[in-house]
Amino acid sequence: MSDDEREEKELDLTSPEVVTKYKSAAEIVNKALQLVLSECKPKAKIVDLCEKGDAFIKEETGNMYKNVKKKIERGVAFPTCISVNNTVCHFSPLASDETVVEEGDILKIDMGCHIDGFIAVVGHTHVLHEGPVTGRAADVIAAANTAAEVALRLVRPGKKNSDVTEAIQKVAAAYDCKIVEGVLSHQMKQFVIDGNKVVLSVSNPDTRVDEAEFEENEVYSIDIVTSTGDGKPKLLDEKQTTIYKRAVDKSYNLKMKASRFIFSEISQKFPIMPFTARDLEEKRARLGLVECVNHELLQPYPVLHEKPGDLVAHIKFTVLLMPNGSDRVTSHALQELQPTKTTENEPEIKAWLALPTKTKKKGGGKKKKGKKSDKVEEASQAEPMEG
Repeated sequence: MSDDEREEKELDLTSPEVVTKYKSAAEIVNKALQLVLSECKPKAKIVDLCEKGDAFIKEETGNMYKNVKKKIERGVAFPTCISVNNTVCHFSPLASDETVVEEGDILKIDMGCHIDGFIAVVGHTHVLHEGPVTGRAADVIAAANTAAEVALRLVRPGKKNSDVTEAIQKVAAAYDCKIVEGVLSHQMKQFVIDGNKVVLSVSNPDTRVDEAEFEENEVYSIDIVTSTGDGKPKLLDEKQTTIYKRAVDKSYNLKMKASRFIFSEISQKFPIMPFTARDLEEKRARLGLVECVNHELLQPYPVLHEKPGDLVAHIKFTVLLMPNGSDRVTSHALQELQPTKTTENEPEIKAWLALPTKTKKKGGGKKKKGKKSDKVEEASQAEPMEG
């Protein structure tokens, strides 16, 4: 076996070391999410919360694989974002931004961590108040959560990406909500956060993706965003964009000195993973980034908004398609939800939710661990049914 073949083989979940790296990245990002949630109090500045999330991931990953011969890349795979109320995604402001969170806000927290390029991402929705979540806020979160639970059961070998797209539409409709257009769930590979196999959130004539079948030993980031509005978010202000990813397949001779300076810094510090402009030398950043984006050297992650008054919820998780079933490695328990709608009269949705995530092992296997993860799934699956 040549080195190339060996390398190719080792990048798969068939390697226990790879599984360990995914799970370690997942453990760190779950803890980072917990930390950020604990700091979400009225009048907290969003930029401070984002920086705490990123700093925790950098510190925790920095403590791993310190004494290995070959340097192992590790750290933030997607900068911490906190998008509030009708803001859909990617809000991770610069240090000078004074935006704060307020009592009653719906906060969507999104972040990612990697170890040696093996990525774990998580997205979670939290309402900033004590007690159960009620009304349309509960509906939109329950819709995202139930859709995520259904997706977890349909992202399995033999099923197709279109099966998931159709199912999550039906779940959202049961709660009188919409799945937000333009959100993609991706296969992930080593150092690749947006692989070629894609699950569309909404299928429409403008957005086509190749039909694909899920296969054993693949890893997916499943990204569900729901809205009480029409689910067609808009970019309101390009200046809000702060997250970018280097487009490794593009090249261009930059004209401006500021652009060359910033692109050289990006190439050294963030050659592959998405990053935030907060981590660049800010004075020159804004100027230089514009030319880089205009010539497609950087892919921007725009801040999108639904209409004022619309409520948006987000749940994102990482799932490993292991031989013994699907292993959801990132998540966080939701607040108690008391939605106004229910899926009780939806036999198709109930049937999806009844599907197992694990295949039955012969001879018992590790019972204890299985029980624990099943319990988490049951709890999160049951939450939308309350009230």
